[in-house]
Amino acid sequence: MNTRMHARLPHGVLRSLRLNAVRNPWRELEHARWLRIIPATAANEVVVELLDAALLGQAPARPDRMRAADWALRASSSSTAGTTGPLPQLASAYLAAHADPQAGSGLSELDQMARACGVPLAELPALLDQLAATGLLRSWQACPDSGDLHWTLVYRGRPSNE
Repeated sequence: MNTRMHARLPHGVLRSLRLNAVRNPWRELEHARWLRIIPATAANEVVVELLDAALLGQAPARPDRMRAADWALRASSSSTAGTTGPLPQLASAYLAAHADPQAGSGLSELDQMARACGVPLAELPALLDQLAATGLLRSWQACPDSGDLHWTLVYRGRPSNE
């Protein structure tokens, strides 16, 4: 992302993330007002303007970025993830990035996940149910009193040699 909050993604990046099969993967994020698609200067790229000015002040720790990227690639490369669409893929990457890598379980606040994924809070349970139904999420539970979200991911990695 540059200082004008424009991001350029070559079509090759979309292919490597297996997002090229999804028709217009950015439309859902544009509809959620996360970004605006702008005309590309080259035919082999997607150019977007990110609409959350708070992104300019954020600098996530390198291990967080690495873990999120690893899980995003794992989630988007599964045969199930490719059929769910961009929003479930984003939610799956969020859950994976915020889960314990060994146990596959996580804890977050419902409103924090809703904001991070650009989903209205009332629609989050349906999205989590969709992830569970497609096999990307083993289980989830929300605590109405505290607003906490607990989840367990479906383990897709290699078994450890314990």
